[in-house]
Amino acid sequence: MNKITAAITAVGAYVPDYVLTNDILATMVDTNDEWITSRTGIKERRILKDSQEGTSFLAIKAAQDLLKKSKLDPSEIEMVIVASVTPDMPVAATAVYVATQIGAVNAFAYDLNAACSGFLYGMSTASAYINSGRYKKVLVIGADKMSSIIDYTDRTTSIIFGDGAGAVLFEPNNEGLGLMDEYLRSDGVGRNAL
Repeated sequence: MNKITAAITAVGAYVPDYVLTNDILATMVDTNDEWITSRTGIKERRILKDSQEGTSFLAIKAAQDLLKKSKLDPSEIEMVIVASVTPDMPVAATAVYVATQIGAVNAFAYDLNAACSGFLYGMSTASAYINSGRYKKVLVIGADKMSSIIDYTDRTTSIIFGDGAGAVLFEPNNEGLGLMDEYLRSDGVGRNAL
């Protein structure tokens, strides 16, 4: 029998309808399309305009997209990780609410806050649980409503971030497919630049 690896078996995504183009952003902060594009390659970002909807809304939509495409019964999901720096609330985990709303009633869930690396760390965690044989279906969702924390008068950050979510399902694989290796490191130098 081959070694168990954690493979992505389903994907889902969601982005809001509202498109914040570079030209629109240029009316909010001192910038222009050429300046943004030449430095970042970004032409547009999606924004969740409804102030009553948060990161959980984005994560639920991405998970529902995954479930619809894969025809997976959500009660089979054993673990839900939501990687986000913009959770709905600081105390009640966004992941728990997402799991409940999508019908993952047999899953335990938690948030993972690691900024840009969050989704990668979530993949690493999911892979470890799958590789151990402890769980067979782990849902990892990267979701952020960055517009809720961005200062739209700061052109160094407002040009980069938007809102959206992506979801992947990890399951065991015995054919040598899936996450093979990782090289994770952290460096706190430059923290003040953010």
